[in-house]
Amino acid sequence: MDRVTAYTAPALKTANLAIVFTDIQGFSERTSRQTLEENERLLRVHGELLVPLFKAFGGRILKSIGDAFMVTFESPTQAVLSGMAIQDRLWQYNQTAPAAERLDVRVAINVGEVRLEEQDVFGEPVNIAARVESITEAGEVFFTEAVYLAMNKAEVPSREVGLFELKGIPGKIRVFRVPRGPYRMGAPEQEAPPEPAPERPPFGNLALSRVPESMLAPGDLATAAAQVGERLAQRTRTVLLAVKTHRQRRWPPSPRALKVGGAALALVLLLAVGGFLLLRDSPVEAAIEAAANRELPSAERAEWGEKARKLISEDKELPAGERRWLLGRLEEALQRPERAVEHYRLGAKAGEERAGMQLIEMLENPDCRLRVEVADTLGELRLVSARNALETLAKKGGAGEKPGLFGCDSREAAARALGRLGR
Repeated sequence: MDRVTAYTAPALKTANLAIVFTDIQGFSERTSRQTLEENERLLRVHGELLVPLFKAFGGRILKSIGDAFMVTFESPTQAVLSGMAIQDRLWQYNQTAPAAERLDVRVAINVGEVRLEEQDVFGEPVNIAARVESITEAGEVFFTEAVYLAMNKAEVPSREVGLFELKGIPGKIRVFRVPRGPYRMGAPEQEAPPEPAPERPPFGNLALSRVPESMLAPGDLATAAAQVGERLAQRTRTVLLAVKTHRQRRWPPSPRALKVGGAALALVLLLAVGGFLLLRDSPVEAAIEAAANRELPSAERAEWGEKARKLISEDKELPAGERRWLLGRLEEALQRPERAVEHYRLGAKAGEERAGMQLIEMLENPDCRLRVEVADTLGELRLVSARNALETLAKKGGAGEKPGLFGCDSREAAARALGRLGR
């Protein structure tokens, strides 16, 4: 008699973490009018100012792409304090920085149970934090009601901002902010009336004063780069020189111009701060962005598209879901959204939540037939996070609606998808 071996699925690793997102106000617009050296200096200073403060409050940097950080904290209180310290530190920096080099950053925080996968976290708490960042104003620290309920209110002042409908997030999210100092900490959710005293840091150094002065000294880029290998630093400098030479003609540079130093390091800016390598963009994402650049000739965009596809296929360590998500983004960049839908569908089925989020965004596409396909796909996936967007589409419809036998009715498709969600 054959033996039957029972299969036990690997346990899902989860943790309750505070998720922090930060980015620089107007970064994309600034990079389009600055030189590569100016952009590199801006990001280097940005990293030198923020990274020590994340670490001082127990933060773990998971991602740094361009001007954006994604950081996790075990304590929501420490997460908010780090945001306050960051804003006060930037206020100090901006007092003496030239106008063109000022840094205005927004900080958004959420807390909840997330799925742990190597050097990344996934789950709706991450999506909510990212959406809250989109409504956060520069110089502010915004956080969700989940953070407000979990944090130590004796340490962190707070004031409610309001209820918000966030794209792709079911229901409304109550959002709070850290009010400006000085504070009367004995009276939670209150801030002292403004005083006619000289300008002071926005949050009165309440959190920044807890950070040792030694941690606030700016790092040395050359020393940090040496710690991660002079060979890599030299290779990156070679690539940047090639980019600088070519950018006089067009940006982004052609793939041929970046063969010096290795095309795989094409749009990478090496910013090693405190032992971290902060990547402005991955080679794949840089190639996808170039493929989407309508200012480039179609042949060159296609060349970038093939380069991106090759990089994706050659990366054997890419999880299946992320691979499909990147392929979907590439198809969208090449203006083939119908192909992107299938990649996103497979990515979402493999557990890649960004693929689902991308499908939700595609419900706003002006092509009615594409909206129908996306709605049917979301219904098939039974993606609960799509409920709000589907309800909006079912109610308002979109461009090109022509109900009838030979027409197009994305409202009906949205209603059909909602039925599969158990409306």
